[in-house]
Amino acid sequence: MEKEAKIFVAGHRGMVGSAIVRALKKSGYKNIICRTSKELDLRDQAAVTSFFNAEKPDYVFLAAAKVGGIIANNTYRADFIYENIAIQTNVIHQSYKNDVKKLLFLGSSCIYPKLAPQPLKEDYLLTGTLEPTNEPYAIAKIAGIKMCEAYRAQYGCNFISAMPTNLYGINDNYHPQNSHVLPALIRRFHEAKETGLSRVTIWGTGTPLREFLYSDDLGEACVFLMENYNEEQFINVGVGEDISIRDLAYLIKEIVGFNGDVDFDSQKPDGTPRKLMDVTKLHSLGWKHKTSLVEGIKLAYKDFLTK
Repeated sequence: MEKEAKIFVAGHRGMVGSAIVRALKKSGYKNIICRTSKELDLRDQAAVTSFFNAEKPDYVFLAAAKVGGIIANNTYRADFIYENIAIQTNVIHQSYKNDVKKLLFLGSSCIYPKLAPQPLKEDYLLTGTLEPTNEPYAIAKIAGIKMCEAYRAQYGCNFISAMPTNLYGINDNYHPQNSHVLPALIRRFHEAKETGLSRVTIWGTGTPLREFLYSDDLGEACVFLMENYNEEQFINVGVGEDISIRDLAYLIKEIVGFNGDVDFDSQKPDGTPRKLMDVTKLHSLGWKHKTSLVEGIKLAYKDFLTK
């Protein structure tokens, strides 16, 4: 990307989009276009068409999405598939229509089959059944990947896709019902500490394994990929290491400073048993994460305390 190029970051106020903006500024890019959801509803085809016709961005980071944890994904199934497909369809198509030089589409590790071999290689896409609780979201993200591939094949568009692992960090969502596991645990332990509770109960057995990437590391990875990656196949973005939910809970408990007990409700769903990304491809390009899980959780908790 040219330093003076006009860059549109869709979803700039979210955790991922804001991290991309910080990474762009850190790398010397100054001509960054952003719109709030009130200023530009990306689900609205006419609004997106007007925006692209007027602004003519050179590069697009598609980080806008409707996201949430296991409860939100399973509860708002129609919202998750409709809104995500609408957002990415409008942005990808208008990027083609307006001759965007390059687009980066961001998906999720939930695109992989529930029981795919571990670690998850890019080649495992569409080789098995998805995790039922987040199937609508996963299908929307798979559609986005395939759209980028199709526009590349038919029109020669340089549209690439990256699949991040579980994310956390600055501007995360800490909603009691709609957040992902790591921010949800930060909130639960903090509130338990503040209200003097003697114990915290966590959904599931605690045995599932999850991988976590700090959001600012993802932001830097996205800028790196936009500058260095041009292949049709999507690429995993992660750390290549995972941790059990049980161990994660005790780690967050310690960082937050909650002194009570932790219980696990085995009657509640666990979700996918394990989701570890194979990041061989990304590492071979020369990029690797910088922030350790302990350091990242401390930074995330510090950000949470400012909310």
